[in-house]
Amino acid sequence: MTKKNIIIAIDGYSSCGKSTVAKALANKLHYVYVDSGAMYRAVTLYFLRNNIDFNSEKQIRQALENIHIDFHKEQGATRVLLNDEDVSDEIRQMPVSENVSAVSAIKEVRSAMVKQQQKMGARKNVVMDGRDIGTAVFPHAQIKIFMTADPKIRAERRYLELKNKGENITLEEVFENIAHRDYQDTTRKESPLVRADDAIILDNTDMTEEEQLRFVLEKVEEANS
Repeated sequence: MTKKNIIIAIDGYSSCGKSTVAKALANKLHYVYVDSGAMYRAVTLYFLRNNIDFNSEKQIRQALENIHIDFHKEQGATRVLLNDEDVSDEIRQMPVSENVSAVSAIKEVRSAMVKQQQKMGARKNVVMDGRDIGTAVFPHAQIKIFMTADPKIRAERRYLELKNKGENITLEEVFENIAHRDYQDTTRKESPLVRADDAIILDNTDMTEEEQLRFVLEKVEEANS
């Protein structure tokens, strides 16, 4: 592609494989991959570590002033840095998963993260995934994808991922966590999870990762033909 500053927004429910598709797409197109969900997870980790009261506007504002999130590639993988500390693995553990939707719903947090995301998108061609990229962060993104899948399939995928990392957790706990996050994400006041009117739906319940990437690449080619 010869166009500059292309933004591809990939939104959808938790554990739908958004980051997997977004990473593969960014690698294929040589774009920068930005995992917005990881940014909210990093903020959540900081809040938990520092005992920040989710209901204290003063504590939240002070904490956000001390939070710097960045991404860098290491051996082909995108790593998440919280104040220069690699927290890529810790932010995927259950304590963060159980609290990230609540933290993401905080107005001050969303405002701070959206500003950082928009700065990233203003400088480079990016593929960014999250819950509100195509609606709140980049409503004018050239390409918008909305991912979904059967909740049971999402829970099974997430369960296997956690088990492979050595997490001691049951499938029922993962399913309940996903259901709870879906409710919080779709009903929160600040930038709830909704499909943008011009977003293309990708239901990957019965699709392989290769099929998903091929689907999105075709949509990108169509949009730029």
